[in-house]
Amino acid sequence: MVTDLIKTKKLKWGVVGLGRFVENSFLPAMKSVRKSMVVSLCSRDLNRAKELAQKFGVPNYFNNYDEFLKSDIDVVYVASANAFHYEQVIKAANSGKHIFCEKPLALNSLQAEEMVEAAKKNNVQFAVNYVHHFHPLVLKAKELLKDQKLGKLVSVQVNFNIDFPPDNNFRFKKELSGGGALRDIGTHMIDLLRFFGGEIVEIDGVVDNLIYQSEVDDFASAIVKFEKGGYGYFNVSYNTRKAFNRIDILCHKGAIEIENLIGRKLIGPKLSILLEGEARKSFRRRGNKMVFVLKSLQKSFMRNEKPLVTGEDGLINMKIMEELERKCQSKMK
Repeated sequence: MVTDLIKTKKLKWGVVGLGRFVENSFLPAMKSVRKSMVVSLCSRDLNRAKELAQKFGVPNYFNNYDEFLKSDIDVVYVASANAFHYEQVIKAANSGKHIFCEKPLALNSLQAEEMVEAAKKNNVQFAVNYVHHFHPLVLKAKELLKDQKLGKLVSVQVNFNIDFPPDNNFRFKKELSGGGALRDIGTHMIDLLRFFGGEIVEIDGVVDNLIYQSEVDDFASAIVKFEKGGYGYFNVSYNTRKAFNRIDILCHKGAIEIENLIGRKLIGPKLSILLEGEARKSFRRRGNKMVFVLKSLQKSFMRNEKPLVTGEDGLINMKIMEELERKCQSKMK
C-alpha cells in the first residue's frame, strides 16, 4: 500500500489523541497542506471526537483505536498522552500505516526501541514531531554550519522557558507523561543541539522543581559534549512568567543568533549572522511551523522516504534524557 501513495491525489491522515494542540495547531495547519487531508479522528471520549470532526469537517470519528485503524487512512498522527504512544505506534506500524508521533517518543527507551523496530519490520516511515527542527531559519543555520562559513563550532546554546503552572493536563501526571519540563520541552532542545552540533557523547546537569513543587520537574539544565568537538548547553523551564527563548551558535570565525523561534506570534523569528570582518546581517521569516512540518512529511510519506526527523532520533533523544535523569538521581543519593 505505502509504495502506491505517490500515485494518489491525497494523503489520508488519521489522528488519535485530540488535545488542545491538535485542535489549535495541527488541524488548522492541515488546511494549508494541499495534498493531505484528515479523514479519521479517534479519542477515548467519543463526544470529543465528534466535536472536532464536526468543527473541521472530518468524515469519520471513533473511540475504538482498532476500528480507527481499519478506516481508510495512510498515516496515523499519534497525539495522545505519552503513556499511550507505545501501544498505538506499534499497532499502527503492524497495520501498515506511516506514523507521525508526538514527543517524547515513549515513557522509556526500551519502549522506544520496540517502536522503532516495529516500523522497520513493517516498512513504514516513522517521524517524530520536533517541530522547531523544520523551521527555515533553523535549516538555514544548519546550512551555514555545514558549509563551514563560520569556521569550527565552539558551542551551541538553546533556551526555552515558559510559564506552565500545574493543572489537570496529563504532563503533570508522571504515570502519563514520564516527567515534566525535561521530557516535554527539554527533548526539543536536545534535538536542536544534535541537529546543530552532531551526536552527543556526554551530558551532565540538573533536573529540579524550583517553583511549583508538582509531581514532575519544572526546570532542567545541562551541558553536553559533541562527538566531533564543541559543546552544547540547554535551559528549559515551566516556571518563568516572562517567556524567553533563543538559540546562540558560536564558531571560531563568527556566530549565529535565532530569536523568537517559539511562541511569539506578533514578532517573527529573526536570524542574525555575525561574521568576522563583515557587518551584522539579520533575516526574519514568518510562517506556521506546523505547516512546514506537514509539507515535509507529506513528501516523505508519499514517496516512502526517510523523514527529516525519525523514530531513531526520538530514541536517541530519549536515551540522552534518561542519562541526565540517572546522573541527577545519583547525585541526590
